[in-house]
Amino acid sequence: MRKSYRSSKIYKNTSGYLCFKGSSKPIHRWMAEKKLGRPLKEGEVVHHKDRNKLNNSPNNLWVFKNQKAHDTAHKVDAKNYGAKYSFQGK
Repeated sequence: MRKSYRSSKIYKNTSGYLCFKGSSKPIHRWMAEKKLGRPLKEGEVVHHKDRNKLNNSPNNLWVFKNQKAHDTAHKVDAKNYGAKYSFQGK
């Protein structure tokens, strides 16, 4: 984890994402905002490139403009690498 949120209290939500305690803000969304230098727009979806929900490194995050674009990326991965790879979650 990055030092900027290491000392904050965090927890894993029921979907398997790390969140800030108290705000319930998913850390991957916060990290994506830091990477972009702006708040996420309504509808934007943050994707973990390696499919590991706990890997919130900025280099591991892609931001899609909407859920449809995100789903398309998963479908392309499923076609190229198999559904198990594309839809895995850790």
